[in-house]
Amino acid sequence: MTAVTGARPDELWFTRCPVPTATGIAADLGLLDAEFAAEGITVRSLQDVSADVAADHHYTHALPGLFREGGNVPALWARSRGEATRLVGLTWIEESQAILVRADSGISAPEHLRGLRLAIPRHDIAIDFWRAMALHGFAGALSLAGATLSDARPVEVPAARGIGQWEAELAALGRGDVDAVYVKGALAVEAAARHGAVVAVDLDAAVDPRARINNGTPRPITVHRNLLDHHPDLVSRFLAVLVEAADWAPGHPAEVARILGAETGAGAFGVAGAYRELGPDTLRIDLSAERLDLLARQERFLYGQGFLAEPVDVRAWADPEPLRAARELADARRTSAEDAPPPENSARPFDVAPSPAGRAHPEQSLDPEPSRISTLEASHE
Repeated sequence: MTAVTGARPDELWFTRCPVPTATGIAADLGLLDAEFAAEGITVRSLQDVSADVAADHHYTHALPGLFREGGNVPALWARSRGEATRLVGLTWIEESQAILVRADSGISAPEHLRGLRLAIPRHDIAIDFWRAMALHGFAGALSLAGATLSDARPVEVPAARGIGQWEAELAALGRGDVDAVYVKGALAVEAAARHGAVVAVDLDAAVDPRARINNGTPRPITVHRNLLDHHPDLVSRFLAVLVEAADWAPGHPAEVARILGAETGAGAFGVAGAYRELGPDTLRIDLSAERLDLLARQERFLYGQGFLAEPVDVRAWADPEPLRAARELADARRTSAEDAPPPENSARPFDVAPSPAGRAHPEQSLDPEPSRISTLEASHE
């Protein structure tokens, strides 16, 4: 893992959480490799190195040549500790956030959470994003009834490594130690079914997106400032590939479902339950004022709960120029592809435009097949 200097780097790194990301789709389809291969730049996944090294850099973002698309809790935590990262994009992907209860509890609405025992997990990791997720998930649910966390009773639930997501909290629910558990994502759908838990509050149904602010909503794309300062063109080209992958996804739901299964580690039942619809804006990357405001609200919550060493000025952290340049590049590629004659002897050409150097992206089979990418076991953000 080499430092980035004024010399052209020979490798770039990326990491993403095992959730729907444009990075995961681009990696699976081989688009990132194709973009930089002709220049001798290898694009490597942090998920393909040893777990200890991967986990450290995934959370701290201390690797200068690294792009990260994942939960905002570790991203804000790293920035609050002084890591020189820049925020270059945000996505907002609805992924089945819910408050689960026992089937016989009679709890079925946000107002029923008042006075209840809420499961708050504690993990022995540098930044306990699980704990942050539960706290903000319950805060969002209680807000729908005009209540706050102070109107309920948080109960700490120790969660050992290696026992599976949500297992400690759902086991505590089954024993009657707590009354409610916050969950999100595809594996949570499967875990709820295994434990016989039912949804009391469906946060996805909340009209106000502020009730759904959490670790993955919105989800940031960050890059180390070292790479951005020395090689802004590489950053914009990397982002252009992500923009293309995000644009491709809504037209290929079956292929995206396969990729999400590989990324999340969940089966078809979990994926279908957590990601009910892939609309045209599902993976859209932007730095709109609305999304920046939502992330700023998350920052204030995390700082108020003691997760951040120092406040983070979200708007000062954001740099819109790389994404602006990336969109311009992606639009130019799309126009070029539309104007070009169709390739000969190609029954199913892949519909992402060629790179600026004239290198066509490789054709991609749309038949389901195992993903070429691996997941980071401990960081389902």
